[in-house]
Amino acid sequence: MTLSRRHLLLGAAAVAASTPALAQVHQHGMFSTLREGGTQDLPPQALQQRVYDSPAPRAPEPGRWRTRAPLLLPRSEMAWATAWSGRMHVVGGYGEQRVDRPYHHVYIAAENRWAESAPLPRGGNHVGVVATDGKLYAVGGHQDQNRKPYTDCFVYDMAADRWQAIAPLPRARGAAGVVAIGGRIHSIGGAIGDTSETKLSIDWHDAYDPAADRWQARSPLPRARDHTGTVVVGERIHVIGGQINNFQTNVGDHNVYDPARDTWTLAAALPTPRSGHGAVLYRGKVFCMGGEETGKVFGQNEAYDPVTDSWMQHAPMLTPRHGLGAAAVDDAIYVAGGGPVVGGGVQSAIHEAFSLA
Repeated sequence: MTLSRRHLLLGAAAVAASTPALAQVHQHGMFSTLREGGTQDLPPQALQQRVYDSPAPRAPEPGRWRTRAPLLLPRSEMAWATAWSGRMHVVGGYGEQRVDRPYHHVYIAAENRWAESAPLPRGGNHVGVVATDGKLYAVGGHQDQNRKPYTDCFVYDMAADRWQAIAPLPRARGAAGVVAIGGRIHSIGGAIGDTSETKLSIDWHDAYDPAADRWQARSPLPRARDHTGTVVVGERIHVIGGQINNFQTNVGDHNVYDPARDTWTLAAALPTPRSGHGAVLYRGKVFCMGGEETGKVFGQNEAYDPVTDSWMQHAPMLTPRHGLGAAAVDDAIYVAGGGPVVGGGVQSAIHEAFSLA
């Protein structure tokens, strides 16, 4: 799909005038590939695959994006990110021609800089991560390229900069949605399979009790899928979008889980079905940005209002990506790394922040 003049105009119109033009934000040497060493510029196919159109109504306040300090090196497929006490943690993923990296990079928002923290005890991609009560949990993941999942789980003590093993998952999985609520860590959905041909989405839902160091099965996701956007809003968990077995079968499903009742309900569907996108709670709304589909990498930034059960579109990403790390720190959403082309072959060090006025 070529980038038409209409796409450019729609994307540019939604970005505040103070934001650099879309064509000017790509910095030299910010990308790398799994096949070749060193860094490179934005691959030409990225311009052909990017999509900005959203069917959702335009928000009266679109917000703006700005570039921030790039990642320490190009990365992708780490499976999201998490934040705690003014810092964003980006763990695992693809990088430097491998898919099982133990990276643990920390962005200090107040100083606009990155630092390295203790690496994961076991490297992997599509690792589920969440921070709560001063601890960072890393749950499952894949050891091969989006396949061969494992059960290993770890907890990171932020004060001590140290990881330790915790009870493993009951069944191996990667690319699951992982969140913390009510003193439990929930792992929802995900993917299994040791080859591309045997990869399957799952509906598994397990909750971890840190005090007992034990996992317990909960009501399964209504439809099996992976690469979802999963976030806590109030006393419920929202699981949004994702893929069924692969990104050729993306869905806009929006399921809401009530831990107190162990039940699921439906909410308004994601306007642009996609997978590998970020999902972040910001100013009381769930913002979903980026993602991929066959031949498409999305720049859409759509926000869900739980009060009205409706979606609106906001300023699209400057650099469309999937398999990125996204988290809210203070009063902004930070989106780091990810793939600018379909699949996991290209990684980026791009880091951009979104905020409302």
